[in-house]
Amino acid sequence: MDNTALRFRGGLLGALLPFALFVGGVAWLGLSGAPDERGFWPVTLLALILGLLLVEDRGAWSEAVLRGMGQPVVALMITAWLLAGCLGALLAGSGFVESLLWLARAASLSSAAYVASAFLVACALSTSTGTSLGTLLVCGPLLHPAGVALGAEPALLMGAILAGATFGDSLSPLSDTTIASALTQGADVPGVVRARLKYALPAAAASLAAYLLLGGPASAGGAPRPPTPTAASTASPRALPMAVVPVLVVGLLARRRHLVESLLFGILAALVLSLAFGLLRPGQLLYIDGARYSARGLLLEGLERGVGISVFTLLLMGLVATVEAAGFVRRLVAATQGLAARARGAELLIVSVLSAVVVVTTHSVVAILAVGPFARETGRRAGLTAYRRANLLDLTACTWPFLLPFCIPTILAASPAATGSPVPLPPLEVGLKNAYSWALVAAVALAILTGFGRTESATFEAVES
Repeated sequence: MDNTALRFRGGLLGALLPFALFVGGVAWLGLSGAPDERGFWPVTLLALILGLLLVEDRGAWSEAVLRGMGQPVVALMITAWLLAGCLGALLAGSGFVESLLWLARAASLSSAAYVASAFLVACALSTSTGTSLGTLLVCGPLLHPAGVALGAEPALLMGAILAGATFGDSLSPLSDTTIASALTQGADVPGVVRARLKYALPAAAASLAAYLLLGGPASAGGAPRPPTPTAASTASPRALPMAVVPVLVVGLLARRRHLVESLLFGILAALVLSLAFGLLRPGQLLYIDGARYSARGLLLEGLERGVGISVFTLLLMGLVATVEAAGFVRRLVAATQGLAARARGAELLIVSVLSAVVVVTTHSVVAILAVGPFARETGRRAGLTAYRRANLLDLTACTWPFLLPFCIPTILAASPAATGSPVPLPPLEVGLKNAYSWALVAAVALAILTGFGRTESATFEAVES
């Protein structure tokens, strides 16, 4: 079946109305102080129902929803959410958070220094592995609880971790956005990475300075919500051997092993080490709660952390698939074809079209692949090099999905699966405190206005022909 064959009452506006309902509902919940991703379930469900009422061929619409939910990337994300939640629960239950707090105090780290250090650790992990979501799932449950117990403002600390995850996504040669932006423009990946340094490094330096200045102790107005109230009183080095677990996971990811494989080996290592060192008892891992006629334990609690974001991901990907199947991206690209002939106008058009597609698809790589051919032809007519076009695509794609409160990265960063806390954070607040993505917004705007980097040579420009 043609994926762009869906017809809605009201045309393209009818296709976009369900997504508008979804965005409005998520914004309302977030601003009302109900940021739990479970609260987004009914909003997304209502958006799907509205789409069903507006579409002309409900059978084809249903198939589009299922195709969106059944994408391999969706299965990967859901599996990762569940496994990471389990790994985080094991590490927290073993006392590793308290040991990190002990280590931070032994090193005399202030809360501001801790927030800045969390940003740098996330930068290093995301750059070495190329995965922003993997970085959130590994760094979040480890660094966030200890930092909050140290006095850091929860949303700011999570924003710093999200910023570090974004840094690697925008720069790492292993990142899917780096590869997609380079290949769609006919450029070599190493050359694109070198050309991108002039934007990414200043943005990272500005972000580090911001976190050092703003990462002081949380005030009463910041409403800190420590996930482990007794962490400060129980801080000890007893669980430091558990540091082997994140090192193992990071090492496997750096060797380009699969995310699921890396997380499963991490869970296995956490089980072995926690039992061997007496940090956990077998009964804590799994036991029968006779009073409630159910099984309980750290393993189940950890898996439950990933349920909220997993169900939300399924529903959102189904909704996004219906917008794509209505031909929104194809129509947008076709409508803007040939509108700009000069360099600055072409750059502004490429960034604007990609931003619109990112907002609707909520997925950076999908947006790059969809807009890539348009950016290539539009940019070539205006004399833009392959490196310049690839940089505009990648830098723009690493802003909005990491800032907007209805996109997967910000929803994940605010969820218990990443924070290691049963109390969720507001996705809007976490996104607003992602200093690196805001710095990229400024970098792209300045690059277009001033022409900075526009004449960068593309050594492998011949690949285009």
